[in-house]
Amino acid sequence: MCRLFGLTAAPHRTKATFWLLDAPDSLTAQSHHDPDGAGLGYFADGEAHTHKAPIAAYEDRCFAEEAKQESSTTFIAHVRYASTGGLDMKNTHPFEQDNRLFAHNGVVEGLDRMEARLGPDRSLVKGDTDSERVFALITSEIRANGGDVTAAITTTTRWIAEQLPLFALNLILITDRELWALRYPETHRLYVLERPPAHLRHEGTEGRIRVHSADLATMPCVVVASERMDADPGWRLMEPGELLHVDGAQRTHKKIILPDPPRHQMSLRDLRPEAAASQHTA
Repeated sequence: MCRLFGLTAAPHRTKATFWLLDAPDSLTAQSHHDPDGAGLGYFADGEAHTHKAPIAAYEDRCFAEEAKQESSTTFIAHVRYASTGGLDMKNTHPFEQDNRLFAHNGVVEGLDRMEARLGPDRSLVKGDTDSERVFALITSEIRANGGDVTAAITTTTRWIAEQLPLFALNLILITDRELWALRYPETHRLYVLERPPAHLRHEGTEGRIRVHSADLATMPCVVVASERMDADPGWRLMEPGELLHVDGAQRTHKKIILPDPPRHQMSLRDLRPEAAASQHTA
């Protein structure tokens, strides 16, 4: 399956090098299982930026360089195992709309119905993926409701859960100050780590330090990821249907917005062969 990563240290700027490159289960390590694209999103001077390539993160020298060099209040990253849409830049996460960044893990069908609901906002969609269309629906709702991202995610995902066939709808959305994450339903896992200021370190064999990072030694952060990325005991598995919001002061808010399973829950047997293959968990 695709892997998701989000981090916020807002209002402080930091680097995400440890999680992207150095952690025991970093995004780069995970890309050996998910070779169809990699992307990193961050903010500089309040503007969203992405680095994306339709190749595996471990093969992408620029991904490593960006991970080492860029600092931001928030980050989002994604390694892709394609289920819908070809191996093109336009189909590689994260996606940017209205200066927000978004990545998704799962399969949602009914692309024609999503486009019909979008109406004129179909122009937000540049590629072929279900993920970008889900993001466009959220963006369209944000525009309509005066800027309330939490309400837009809630309204959009409840409509999808009621109306469209879906296998999984895990997502992360960030602005330059805030982060939202949804796990739905229980098909795929999504973890959150609320981490106090401390040096990041990973002990190798015989107690020797294999990885050490001081980037977050003086500031807290919140990390969301598809897998526990290190041995920190603070990782928490999000509940199915849980929407997590981390605001600009790093206060966390969580709410079950989708208490019931999807009306049209799909199984692996219902998916196209390429989509079913993309949803492995190894």
